[in-house]
Amino acid sequence: MTYILRDYQQQAVTATLSHFKKSNEAAVIVLPTGAGKSLVIAELARIAKGRVLVLAHVKELVEQNQQKFASYGEDSGIFSASLDEKNLDHQVTFASIQSVARNLALFKEQYSLLVIDECHRVNYQDDDEAEAKSKSQYQQLIEQLQKQNCALKILGLTATPYRMGSGWIYQYHHQGYIRTTDSRLFIQCIYELSLRYMIKNGYLTPPKLIDASIHEYDFSQIPSNHFGHTPEKAINTLLHKYTRVTKSIVEQIIELSTPRKGIMIFAATVDHAKEISSYFLAANIHNTAIILGDTPITERDNIINAFKQQRIKYLINVSVLTTGFDAPHVDMIAILRPTQSVSLYQQIIGRGLRLADDKKDCLVIDYAGNGYDLYQPEIGSEKTDSQSVAVIVPCPLCEFNNNFWGIVDDDDYLIEHFGRRCQAFTEREGQRLRCSYRFKFKQCPECMQENDIAARRCEHCEKVLIDPDEKLKAALNLKDAMVIRCSGMQFSENKGRLKIHFFDEDGQELTESFDLAHKGQCFHFNKAFGPRFAQGLLTQKQLPYFTRLDELIDKAHLFTAPDFVIARKKKYFWQIQEKIYDYQGIYRKANEQV
Repeated sequence: MTYILRDYQQQAVTATLSHFKKSNEAAVIVLPTGAGKSLVIAELARIAKGRVLVLAHVKELVEQNQQKFASYGEDSGIFSASLDEKNLDHQVTFASIQSVARNLALFKEQYSLLVIDECHRVNYQDDDEAEAKSKSQYQQLIEQLQKQNCALKILGLTATPYRMGSGWIYQYHHQGYIRTTDSRLFIQCIYELSLRYMIKNGYLTPPKLIDASIHEYDFSQIPSNHFGHTPEKAINTLLHKYTRVTKSIVEQIIELSTPRKGIMIFAATVDHAKEISSYFLAANIHNTAIILGDTPITERDNIINAFKQQRIKYLINVSVLTTGFDAPHVDMIAILRPTQSVSLYQQIIGRGLRLADDKKDCLVIDYAGNGYDLYQPEIGSEKTDSQSVAVIVPCPLCEFNNNFWGIVDDDDYLIEHFGRRCQAFTEREGQRLRCSYRFKFKQCPECMQENDIAARRCEHCEKVLIDPDEKLKAALNLKDAMVIRCSGMQFSENKGRLKIHFFDEDGQELTESFDLAHKGQCFHFNKAFGPRFAQGLLTQKQLPYFTRLDELIDKAHLFTAPDFVIARKKKYFWQIQEKIYDYQGIYRKANEQV
């Protein structure tokens, strides 16, 4: 059969053609699981003028993408040891990255387009041994192809353009915001469609989310590393305490799945998967199967085929069926594993959102208490507080709506957000210019310019910026220095001068004064405190220049207090040397729990 592209699929193709006509920058298309990325790939391969190489990391995707291309009546080759075929005789080749990497010498022809499916797997950081291997495979191939054609077009497709540990896989978004300033293979996301849009317009099955608070694991006390990986031993130790919970969960799954056709169960560990399976067998339910990372390929294929043919109803897996798995009849997802990634959470649920005959919804139960909103955007950083939620924060300079982590009250009023800098950018004469507004910043003591709070050197005057932890450590070791954790700040009038009081948790205070009638002192006050006035509400141009004492005292509540104040003993008084704002380090701030 020949497929007709949906409107959004055609838009993705058009966006690709438009981008590569004017640029050779590697690009990304983001489409939710089930949106038909293989059809977009097939259309691009069909209309391409030169040789095309389409990569995937599992044989199921290689085969799926090739079959969609074949539906157009086009010939192509497959280069995959797992599919027992290595053919490079056609204009278009569908290949597995593993097989290509082992045969780089064979790829001598000039390719015009390289397409990478599930491109979030392309990694340029050594997360671990497996990821480092993946990195070298993609990187070596790209370098090889670019030697033959320096104008090689590189296109990635994914549903989740984010990796725990390394962040966003691209730098810029076509809607005018920046994801990261770090170097990436992919420069720009040229087309993206939201999961909410797909469901609302009937392209995906609606998820039916059920609260599993009656039977639930508590993984919150188990630490995870920078990449969101949780030690299997620690999980197994915890799960041994939850045997009754696991048994109750399986009983509930059996009960709720009676009208369902295909149930996928995501277990936390291999031992956990086997335990889950044992409870099904104890209930005399035998149409179950387990797929693990070391399940032999032939056995795995047989299990997946039996599941797709609905001879197996319950499919238990451990971290192997989150991508590259297509079984549209799946109508129930049970999540029994923790994850630190919104992206992985979306991938798991995406297994059940494909359309199928007589399928009205997909039942989703999260027994691990992950607590993610399926439609929540990926923020691009880990939560800085357990109470954090995704919030929208307008930039006072360019009015762009930023997505940050933040804390809201019971009425959803924003109390605090953890964004540093506005994410917006504009293009002028082929150059991308980022919005300069910083919500949090480190001020250079030399030129008073604003820098990122993690900056080591001022980007304006190149002066070395001393790390706040080093400043605090040095001050705490001096007998003639005082450091207070500032819990509050107060402005008052004292003999016609402005007096500022900085208080710690116990009421101890430091003070400093400014004579606003003195031109120099007035300038220094505005230079030091002005950028901390009404933060997030006013642009640099809108900031007032304060010259009147009564006006300052009236608006004192709009000034942000520092986190720490450092002073040195000067004969009969303490002279403030340093104020540290937007602190993120090893020392406790005021009113924070130890």
